[in-house]
Amino acid sequence: MTDAQTSGVTWPVPAREAEAETQVRKSRFIARAAPAASREEALALVERARLDHPEARHHCWAYVTGAPGRATSAAMNDDGEPSGTAGRPILNVIEHKGIGDVAVVVIRYFGGVKLGAGGLVRAYAGAAEAVLSSLEVDHREPRVSLQLEIGFADEQPLRLELERLGGELAAIEYGQGVSVRVSVPATAREAIGSWAAGRGLGVTEL
Repeated sequence: MTDAQTSGVTWPVPAREAEAETQVRKSRFIARAAPAASREEALALVERARLDHPEARHHCWAYVTGAPGRATSAAMNDDGEPSGTAGRPILNVIEHKGIGDVAVVVIRYFGGVKLGAGGLVRAYAGAAEAVLSSLEVDHREPRVSLQLEIGFADEQPLRLELERLGGELAAIEYGQGVSVRVSVPATAREAIGSWAAGRGLGVTEL
């Protein structure tokens, strides 16, 4: 888990999908940005772009999952444009904007005029800048996942403590005792640890 994910710092993430269009020397650049908490979600955005614009010559993309600056995953693709002229400029703009869990795909309809490597870099960066500037964002609060082994009598008090702290009970298994996995805001990590220690219970961070 990254420092950003365990500190109290929040970071912007897309609230919903956005689209913006720019034109450079007769080429149309249609940029889409959308929430993407995984590679699969990012590639699903690209696939939708291909289906919506099958006649476009290029569908170039980049994504970042996790907190900005400490991404859990990042990737880019030039989709037939000269190497480094499309995916990398899109990714650079994402990183400059400091947005996490986001994917951007830029759809290009070729206008008949070649832009050159420098022109392509500026065009794809400009398209990404346009859509990310229009993107509505939420702010994600870092959370931590914890495992607790508790007694049956501890379950209801734990549920009440989680409710007080803004946590969630993610999984529960009953055996000789009760094994629970919880998700809590990173700022509540110490509080849940103190609650468990007061009952003689151990907490393991996942």
